Amino acid sequence: MHIRPAAKADLEALMRIYEGARQFMAQSGNPGQWGKRYPSRETVEADIAAERCYVCEEEGRLYAAFVLVYGEDPTYRVIDGAWKNDLPYATLHRVASSGERRGMVDEIVTWAFSRYPNLRGDTHERNLPMRRAFERNGFERCGTIWVEDGTPRIAYQKEGRMGELA
Repeated sequence: MHIRPAAKADLEALMRIYEGARQFMAQSGNPGQWGKRYPSRETVEADIAAERCYVCEEEGRLYAAFVLVYGEDPTYRVIDGAWKNDLPYATLHRVASSGERRGMVDEIVTWAFSRYPNLRGDTHERNLPMRRAFERNGFERCGTIWVEDGTPRIAYQKEGRMGELA
């Protein structure tokens, strides 16, 4: 599996992955986290243009997508709980899989942590697959944060020791 920055040419495949992820979440008891339109085409285009969207690809086929942002996330300034540290970090957002390959989140976390050994992420309380994936990959639950629309999310962090990689 190869992880690379997403390109404009990937847009339609990315939109199909996100549509499938929305359907999977709704069928798994989590219809509210992304609703029927998130992320929008405009959001995905902006992620690609900002070079923060990545894809997991094998033999020209995309199996997963995610956003990785280095630096402070404004929604993480206020937490009911406590972050593990205040060191610089990267955040995983909009993690989605086509559902055709198992273990995609594990590959994404391994790749991201090898580059940024201080990762944060969040997910909806009802997103049990993502909660399990975070916990399986060494993230610890730190508390609750609130996203732009005011809804709560469970906040996670995975930290490595200085110089430690996944």
